[in-house]
Amino acid sequence: MTVECRYLEGISFLVVDDNSFVRTLVGRVLRTFGARAVSEASDGVDALDIMRDFKPDILIIDWEMQPLDGIELTRMVRTGQDSPDPFMPIIMLSGHSERYRVMAARDAGVTEFVIKPVSAQALFSRIQAVIERPRRFVRTAVYFGPDRRRTKTAYSGPERRNAESEEDSIVQNPHQDMGQDEVDIIFNPDSGR
Repeated sequence: MTVECRYLEGISFLVVDDNSFVRTLVGRVLRTFGARAVSEASDGVDALDIMRDFKPDILIIDWEMQPLDGIELTRMVRTGQDSPDPFMPIIMLSGHSERYRVMAARDAGVTEFVIKPVSAQALFSRIQAVIERPRRFVRTAVYFGPDRRRTKTAYSGPERRNAESEEDSIVQNPHQDMGQDEVDIIFNPDSGR
């Protein structure tokens, strides 16, 4: 007996990746969980063109694309004058898990980050996070995007400004690959993981 999943039934997606196989795979995963409105684009420029007529609820993007990559697309969605929705959840998929890249995605305003190869479970958990635990947005002189500040009650790690801080670790080991659990903690420091 097959159980029909309808969790994503009313949510629209735009999947942006230069690899057609990845776009197809992600689209199938989304449809398995009930999504009916799934559009695809092969790069950031195509995505912006599509978003003139189709405003997705969630944007799923790759990092490396030409002529407009995922980081540039994120910045345009977050701060562009003609942005379709600066508050749109953005989930980045990337085979690059180096610490400096993960932090660059976070600092550009990416909402969630999933390391390729993508599993259905990992993608679904990040979609579920943006739906069920949305974060408020923060605007500063140099950043607009999801708030990632740790609350004092939930964070039990070292103080952020001491010698063992996250920023020092990035400087010392910027090319160190991260696992998905480490990435999830960076993007969701208060999730209780």
